[in-house]
Amino acid sequence: MVIEIREINQSTLQNVNQVDGSFLVDSRLILTAVDGHIQYTIEPVPSYTKTYDIEPLDYQTFIDNPNKTILFAYADDEVAGQIILRVNWNKFAYVEDIAVDLSFRRLGVGGLLMSRAIDWAREKNLPGIMLETQDINVPACRFYERCGFVMAGFDRLLYKATLPGSEEIALYWYLIF
Repeated sequence: MVIEIREINQSTLQNVNQVDGSFLVDSRLILTAVDGHIQYTIEPVPSYTKTYDIEPLDYQTFIDNPNKTILFAYADDEVAGQIILRVNWNKFAYVEDIAVDLSFRRLGVGGLLMSRAIDWAREKNLPGIMLETQDINVPACRFYERCGFVMAGFDRLLYKATLPGSEEIALYWYLIF
């Protein structure tokens, strides 16, 4: 199987958010701060499937825009994954979303998307890439670590209003060039 990365254009616009980005939650990160660094252990939790809501955006504005883009991974012309990027206010590239379809996981698709995102940020002379995920997305956290990201912050209250009763913790990851 050949995986090809393509940037959003008029002909690929309809492919935005066409992947099944759901994932199994069966553990969470337990955070501790030691000498100014965030460390974690992993604790099992009762399993369930998590799906993120899709935020409606005008994806047309990502086409030919020097400050934001969407990259798609195609496996034999089938959409296998996507990464949505923009230049953030703090001059870092910000990953709005990265998702690999369930049927294409563990095949290197996420790594190819992240590698191309790193190239995009470097081409713009940005100092690095940042992103946010949750403590319940352990596979994503492990992936970001494998890509060289470090956890640099967290927010225990970010989701309190939008996910009542949730104990999810927002985690902020950075890759500094």
